[in-house]
Amino acid sequence: MDFKNYILSSIIDNKVVIKLKVSSGAKNTEFFDIMSDWVIKVRVKSIREKWKANKELFSYLSKYLDIKNSQISFISWETDSFKNILIDFSKK
Repeated sequence: MDFKNYILSSIIDNKVVIKLKVSSGAKNTEFFDIMSDWVIKVRVKSIREKWKANKELFSYLSKYLDIKNSQISFISWETDSFKNILIDFSKK
């Protein structure tokens, strides 16, 4: 599945909100599935300790989408694993 095109196709007014289910402590950091409710599953290498996994998630998203970390922010997170992320493509 092409996760980048999925994310980019959802942009409205240079912004997109993506819903993620994050699993920490994985072998590799990667997108790996889209759930039936359009939540993207992503694995990160780091563990959930002192925001290590969240920092790695932001770094991965910024490299994957070729944007700056400052263009990514949390809107909310229901639990440690479910997160709503705002990506603002209008910031440079």
